Amino acid sequence: MGKTIKKRSFWGNVLYTVCPALSIVLLILVWLLASSVNSVLVPTPTAVFNRFLKTFTVKISGQYIWGHIWASLRRVLIALIFSCGLGVPFGILLGWNKTAEATLGTLFELIRPIPPIAWLPLVIMLMGIGEIPKIVIVFIGTFTPMVLNTATSIKLVDPLYLNVGRMFNADNKRLLFGIALPASFPAIFAGLRTATSGGLMVVMAAEMIGAQAGLGFLIQRGMDAFDVPLIMVGMIVIGVVGAVLAILTNYLEKWVCHGAY
Repeated sequence: MGKTIKKRSFWGNVLYTVCPALSIVLLILVWLLASSVNSVLVPTPTAVFNRFLKTFTVKISGQYIWGHIWASLRRVLIALIFSCGLGVPFGILLGWNKTAEATLGTLFELIRPIPPIAWLPLVIMLMGIGEIPKIVIVFIGTFTPMVLNTATSIKLVDPLYLNVGRMFNADNKRLLFGIALPASFPAIFAGLRTATSGGLMVVMAAEMIGAQAGLGFLIQRGMDAFDVPLIMVGMIVIGVVGAVLAILTNYLEKWVCHGAY
């Protein structure tokens, strides 16, 4: 019986190791098939790779590819810092205080369904097309998931934990910061992951209007010049950057949550 379980475990590990590689191979095969049908609209992987290498030696709007990656990352990271600094406390307030939920929570629910891109024309008219408006748009896109996840996680803390704290004469401050908040860390980090991916999507749209650097700018430049390989380079790099940020967020979550417990 034990040998059977070990054998199944071994083949299960092999399957989980091989499947990601197979999915990538399948994607490349579909890509090659599509490029064989129309290589102008769907350039081959080789053409895209060569265009990617060219971005390291030929500047686009005065920047190599690293400069454009950093321009987008900087905007997202600054927006995330403000979203965490403001969204987490605001979410705690909504989740812990019923009066705040009835007043501020109602206003938040009215504004929340508005897509971040819908704010773009208003922000541009008020602030122009400089750097700050782009960060503001990304902030709007990352603020909402931070508030929602934080407030929801605070509300869903098991009442048993709070009752145990009250049995030991814990006041509201200790109940919040000693029990409710640590128990909410996993959901808060889930909100951070959602906010990070949402921030990357929003910054792409913001950079396509009046930007001189960034991955969204590269895609827009490729569209203007009908440089399809450059468009695909921008798309692939966005995916890689998003995956790296997700991995870093997971490690940060493990470190913080391990320390909290």
